Amino acid sequence: MRLLMLGGTEFVGRAVTDAALARGWDVTVFHRGRHAPPPGASALTGDRTAGERGLAALAESGQDWDLVVDTWSGAPAAVRDAARLLSGRAGHFSYVSSRSVYAYPAAPGLDENGPLVTGASPDDGGDVPYDRAKRGGELAALDAFGDRALLARAGLIIGPGENIGRLPWWLSRIARGGPVIAPGRPDAQIQYIDARDLAEWILDAAAAGLNGPYNTVSRPGHATMGELLEACVRATGSDAELRWTDPEVLRAAGAEPWSDLPIWLPPGELYDTMHRGDHTKAHAAGLRCRPVEETVADTWAWLRALGGTAPQRPDRPAVGLDPEREAKLLAL
Repeated sequence: MRLLMLGGTEFVGRAVTDAALARGWDVTVFHRGRHAPPPGASALTGDRTAGERGLAALAESGQDWDLVVDTWSGAPAAVRDAARLLSGRAGHFSYVSSRSVYAYPAAPGLDENGPLVTGASPDDGGDVPYDRAKRGGELAALDAFGDRALLARAGLIIGPGENIGRLPWWLSRIARGGPVIAPGRPDAQIQYIDARDLAEWILDAAAAGLNGPYNTVSRPGHATMGELLEACVRATGSDAELRWTDPEVLRAAGAEPWSDLPIWLPPGELYDTMHRGDHTKAHAAGLRCRPVEETVADTWAWLRALGGTAPQRPDRPAVGLDPEREAKLLAL
């Protein structure tokens, strides 16, 4: 298979590239040149935010591909321009979308037929809210590739390579040891996908010619918050003591779910939206999710290999509870 990866040097894009190379596929990455291309991949350089001018290397390459994978999360005009350019030169287009495309709040168990955000357009440029940007990207992919387009609607994505900081923050905090604020209840179910499992499924699904939307997430309760944090304790070999704390106490102290306490959400609409989505269609199509213990251990090994500091996307704010605020909570 000949794969064109739009991006391919960080997190999900890198996971797709690595998975394809491991299969012996012929891989080309199209990226801005900020990071070295993965060993074994060919590279084309350009800036998709510059419109057609930024796609010159693709336009002039003269190459055809069996499959294109795109993870773009900015203004969907960039997806539109690339997809239109490639529609006659690639057999299949896989767009890594998001379950954020569903109208909020998403009911528990919502499947791929649920209501979607309004106002999104593949022609949107500039500063576009994330949900509309991803839906606009979907529309752009469908407009150019039709039934040759696959929409992988991921939820929370974690694993080695994560440049958002959620699991890396928990690992780093727990590695420091001592009492650690653990939010809510240990039996709270969480739903997510390891980037490597997402990558393998996308390649399999695209090779099989699947099209349309799929919620690419684990089943709700694939792991619990307690299992995730206990896995962090074991992986790091820490003496950390998890102090499970009532959500109302956390709210009163100004500790925010998701941002200050990554991955965790208290019961309510946002929890149902993020951690209780339907997963059956993707799993019936072959999606398999590795145990949380493996994801955590591999992410810790990756972090250690980097010297303990994970890369951080410049367009995303840093996450994690401020040490001073945590100390005040622990003193309560």
